[in-house]
Amino acid sequence: MSTKIRRIGILTGGGDCPGLNAVIRAVAKTAIHHYGLEVVGIMDGFGGMIKNKSMILQDHHVSGILHRGGTILGTTNRDNPFRYPVGQENEKTIWGDVSDHAIANLAKMGIDALVVVGGDGSLSIAYELFQKGVPVVGIPKTIDNDLSATDLTFGFDTALTTATEAIDKLHTTAESHHRVMLLEVMGRNAGWIALHSGTAGGGDVILIPEIPFTYEAICRKIAERRQRGKKFSIVVVAEGAKLPDGKLVYQEKVPDNPHHDKLGGVANVIGSTIQQQCQVETRVTILGHLQRGGTPTPFDRILGTRFGVKAVKLIMEQQFGSMACLCRNEILSVPLNEAVKEQKLVRPDSELVQAAKAVGISFGD
Repeated sequence: MSTKIRRIGILTGGGDCPGLNAVIRAVAKTAIHHYGLEVVGIMDGFGGMIKNKSMILQDHHVSGILHRGGTILGTTNRDNPFRYPVGQENEKTIWGDVSDHAIANLAKMGIDALVVVGGDGSLSIAYELFQKGVPVVGIPKTIDNDLSATDLTFGFDTALTTATEAIDKLHTTAESHHRVMLLEVMGRNAGWIALHSGTAGGGDVILIPEIPFTYEAICRKIAERRQRGKKFSIVVVAEGAKLPDGKLVYQEKVPDNPHHDKLGGVANVIGSTIQQQCQVETRVTILGHLQRGGTPTPFDRILGTRFGVKAVKLIMEQQFGSMACLCRNEILSVPLNEAVKEQKLVRPDSELVQAAKAVGISFGD
């Protein structure tokens, strides 16, 4: 049964990333000017659905935002309508399903179809909403680049650029002081940012979740460089890199909601250990949320624009339950359940890993 589309909604869920405003702009301008639709911006992710917070997006709202980082709609990664905090008991959170209430709010907003911009968590929620009858289309967003159904996610290129620039800057101070510099980058359980920035920035060691490492291998690489007169080394560490004993390092663990556990600090552990074992002076830089902020690169602005236009087209073609994706430089679509069924991780035998090894980069293996 076809749905008459007069008004569409858009929300940005999960962590922010560069390029979100490019997507919002593209969705709004395409819907308003090309199809004559109204557009509702839902505020603060799925929280806006639950709390009935929205605004009509007009042309002037999305004018001049293409180059801006962040999202004019706001976002959160904590308001899942299928698992929402509804109370406390014995100092423990009580979780409830408020999805029916959230869906009823969409109806109050007059929304005929919804665009969800997010990573695997937000798009999994979008798929659950689709299963409950909500006409949904997804757009893949994450700096981690870990969605398997698209060649690239917007936000990744900007985060990669930020990380590579940091490595470039660390090179000069590392060489001046003859130190080993460690840079920790984001990526959760995927090593894409570390692999690409480490290769682009001329890192000497890259540590990623997909390839186990040993301290002996790292020390061996540092010693080899010193024997060749290279008195400094750059080590790029993905936040999800596992220590040799298989453990992850967290900034914070959330006992009743492990999905919100925060990785971070593994480079401090590794840096301290190799300083002791390799007898070298180390310094650690944790890049953190700098990777999420700032002006999106031209690539991410263009990719976000292409995704936004495609999402509106999918809605008008009634292809609900699908996600816009990049495949061999074409913007196509895939079913949402295909998009979120597994994480895209770095293959240890991939061409880029082998190329990095060929030019002398160690992965600590």
